[in-house]
Amino acid sequence: MPMISNDWLPALKEEFGKDYYKKLYKFVLDEYHSRVVYPPADDIFNALHLTPLQDVKVLILGQDPYHEPGQAHGLSFSVLPGQDAPPSLVNIYAELKDDLGCYVPNNGYLKKWADQGVLLLNTVLTVRAHAANSHKGRGWENFTDAIIKALNEQDRPIVYMLWGKPAQTKMSMLNNPKQLILTAPHPSPLSAYRGFFGCKHFSKCNEFLIANGLEPIDWQIENI
Repeated sequence: MPMISNDWLPALKEEFGKDYYKKLYKFVLDEYHSRVVYPPADDIFNALHLTPLQDVKVLILGQDPYHEPGQAHGLSFSVLPGQDAPPSLVNIYAELKDDLGCYVPNNGYLKKWADQGVLLLNTVLTVRAHAANSHKGRGWENFTDAIIKALNEQDRPIVYMLWGKPAQTKMSMLNNPKQLILTAPHPSPLSAYRGFFGCKHFSKCNEFLIANGLEPIDWQIENI
């Protein structure tokens, strides 16, 4: 796994010495040596590399990486250029169009969001090819909980978009009065019609950021 070299390192360095992380590291190393695993090993911590702790304005929490070839690159819900937007992202784009008038782009590459301070984090950071949730319960959850705790401890406004029940289990960790928690059903086709559509999280997020003197997020992903 690549080293974390920005300001996430001091926030997370204690995790690397814990028993769970040592076991996780060995498990992940063995998996990459013996199986096809996504994302590529150098991309595991892309969410942290692209969005330093000091720059985080928004957390969007996914579950685990896409598990088909050429999709996952370390950012939740995002796929590499050249890949079709997966169903959940299609629904995110539909909500963005309804909420803010964004056009639906021809790609699912969300790096533009990460560059503006949107931490696109999955609760589990690796997965076996063709096997969703195959690295669940191996220790990643402990590590990503530490990331969420570090955000909760920041003395500044941050918006959390918690979509679906697994993401919403993290609410008990969030108690910072300067920060905003938004919840909705998951954008998956199985649940989006239960209240993800119409949640207006993107406009609510920007209204909160502006009210706190911060630049809003430009949510429009451009065509490639």
